[in-house]
Amino acid sequence: MSSFLSSSHNPHLQQVRALLNQKSARSESGLFVVEGVRLAEETLASQTPVKEAYFAASTSERGHKIIDALTRRGVEIFEVAEPVLESLSATETSQGVLLVLSQQSRLLPSQADFVVILDQLRDPGNMGTILRAAAAAGAQVVLLPPGTTDPFAPKVVRAGMGAHFRLALHNANWAEIREYCHTAAPSGLRLFLAESGGGTSCWQADLREPLALVIGGEADGASPEAREAVDELLHIPMPGQFESLNAAVAAGILLFEIVRQRSQP
Repeated sequence: MSSFLSSSHNPHLQQVRALLNQKSARSESGLFVVEGVRLAEETLASQTPVKEAYFAASTSERGHKIIDALTRRGVEIFEVAEPVLESLSATETSQGVLLVLSQQSRLLPSQADFVVILDQLRDPGNMGTILRAAAAAGAQVVLLPPGTTDPFAPKVVRAGMGAHFRLALHNANWAEIREYCHTAAPSGLRLFLAESGGGTSCWQADLREPLALVIGGEADGASPEAREAVDELLHIPMPGQFESLNAAVAAGILLFEIVRQRSQP
């Protein structure tokens, strides 16, 4: 049985609004919001625990099936007056379903051979796109040093298209990252930094070994701490002589070059 909420001043809805709009609210609570039918279905399919669910009676048949499934799981459900839910939505048109989830649903594995580090990346759309590509490529872990945008911001979650349910996402400083990369594989992870020029061509580098791929920020690239930590620079040969690629495009190319090399007999 769901409770009906008709006022935007309800404490539950005020919390949802804060989680959608304030990084501090997400950081302090360890929660984030998933919005829309597609992402809610991804949440269910991944067996990710749901703290609370909010829906409007006008949601689609798929939306009602999601709510029915969550009800059977014992999740706390709130029906919300449609205008109120519309006012909360971070999208242009609400699909009538919002879920509140824990940020730490996937623990950091002690062993990994394919790690991505997003250093100083600040564009939410780029981050979400890279997370989606990393999940598709089979990366296990994404580490986020200080200065990187919040991976649980609504725009990142939307662009990630469910990647948050397939990756272990963790904030870490560079001392912690070094330690993790040292212990995550028997001989440690080799750290590669994507660079617009210089270093080894990605077509020639050996990317079959356990590794961590560092993607730097859009404007200023990687931090000095990242540059000090990495073992090797990688670049993508560009016959067209462009200075650089968009961070998400470059990440996608490098991630799937790793996949290509590892799929070779």
